Amino acid sequence: MTTTFHSTRSTTDALTSRQAIRQGLASDGGLFVSDELDETKVDVAQLVGEPYQAIARRVLGVLLPDFTVAELDECVGAAYGPQWLDPAITPLKPLGDDYILELFNGPTSAFKDVALQILPQFMARTTASTAISTGASDGKSSGKEKVMVLTATSGDTGKAALAGFADTEGTGITVFYPEGKVSEIQRLQMTTQVGSNVNVCAVKGNFDDAQSAVKAIFGDKGLAKKLEDGNHVTLSSANSINVGRLVPQVVYYFSAYAQLVERGAIKVGDPVEFVVPTGNFGDILAGYYAKRLGLPVGRLTVASDRNNVLFDFLTTGTYNRERPFFETTSPSMDILVSSNLERMLYYFSDGDTELISSLMDDLQTKGSFTIPASLLDRIRTLFSCGWADEDEVSQAIADCWNDNHYVIDPHTACGYHVLGQTARKEAMPRVLLSTASPYKFPRVVGEALGLDTSGSDFACMDRLASATATTAPKNLRGLENAAERFTDVIAIDRMRDYVGDASRRL
Repeated sequence: MTTTFHSTRSTTDALTSRQAIRQGLASDGGLFVSDELDETKVDVAQLVGEPYQAIARRVLGVLLPDFTVAELDECVGAAYGPQWLDPAITPLKPLGDDYILELFNGPTSAFKDVALQILPQFMARTTASTAISTGASDGKSSGKEKVMVLTATSGDTGKAALAGFADTEGTGITVFYPEGKVSEIQRLQMTTQVGSNVNVCAVKGNFDDAQSAVKAIFGDKGLAKKLEDGNHVTLSSANSINVGRLVPQVVYYFSAYAQLVERGAIKVGDPVEFVVPTGNFGDILAGYYAKRLGLPVGRLTVASDRNNVLFDFLTTGTYNRERPFFETTSPSMDILVSSNLERMLYYFSDGDTELISSLMDDLQTKGSFTIPASLLDRIRTLFSCGWADEDEVSQAIADCWNDNHYVIDPHTACGYHVLGQTARKEAMPRVLLSTASPYKFPRVVGEALGLDTSGSDFACMDRLASATATTAPKNLRGLENAAERFTDVIAIDRMRDYVGDASRRL
């Protein structure tokens, strides 16, 4: 089977998955999609009882068919091994009458690890000469060809990408984060990152400003030519706009379902609801991909924080980025431009590239767009939504602990609140995706639980551990004595030059 990828805004491209992964963003600014997404289904019954690695090989083999079986074995083996705290990788646990899927047991304690431990493995098996010209790869670099992975982060993607790509041969990585708008632990995770090929820089602005600038840099043909001619460097992305970052997230939906069957909670074929805290729409879009591949997904519920642009869109059909931006205790969801929504709109509009191009142009030039009522009706047959304000997030953390003796972070708390506010659909089991360790936000969690939160974040970690009889991950607790390497803060309009300078050092 040959699967090709093209932009959400046109069908002129016909790229293999290797090419799409290496390029990251389509040349017209759109996101890569495949019209063969649901031509091959995954037999869910065959996944029951299988380890995560086997499920990953099966699902990724369908989504990325131009990677060989041997290559996927290598990628999966390297990505999902002893660096994970739980051998189940994404274990499913009971939470009252519902379930919680832990996605934070990787090396940086956030769900982004699921994809960003394997994306560097994919990237290493592409080169400019083999992947872009022929779609083939021998998995080796030519020696001259280099990739600069460019990423904007709202908190978690940055560290997960840095950890995944650090010291990867032929690859550099540059991460931009909004100054003062990530947690102290998230900031330290990035600024202390080791590796000879990593670059970290704060920018004056919010995540949307940084993400828009990154997209503009990808579309800068003059810069691309300068980097290629001067240093044999091409740019790629580790954000979920990259299809290689998105598709590994599909796997944990299948894993969760298989674990439900193993527990006897459902039979194969029974529908399941997933409640997903999301800002950039990638985490929940992966659930939609899983449904297209044959997983019995009954409902996907978007959980937002106070920056509830997705809630408003799913209830009115109008997406409006021209609205107040709130800094919340769930910074990874403080996003007003949810990039992956574009992929969902493409599929629900039956691949209407003209419509998608028009909508995205309206968003860029007018700050908003409105979809046809019939399209909104189609979307709402699968997607539901809810949101939590700051008081509700704090209360959700306290309620989850008091009711279940389970500690959640503020992003997961948005989902927990929505779970409590949303009517159960018939007898359908509900799975809440838990996206980060509570120890990434020890002060916020401690305050919600009524603990003393004076002193440093590390003192807060220790009090949280003592009060809840849980343990702070070593990778987080050890940051207290780690040396900060990166202290640069620049204006948004300096990001292009920063990328150029970093690329020249590759």
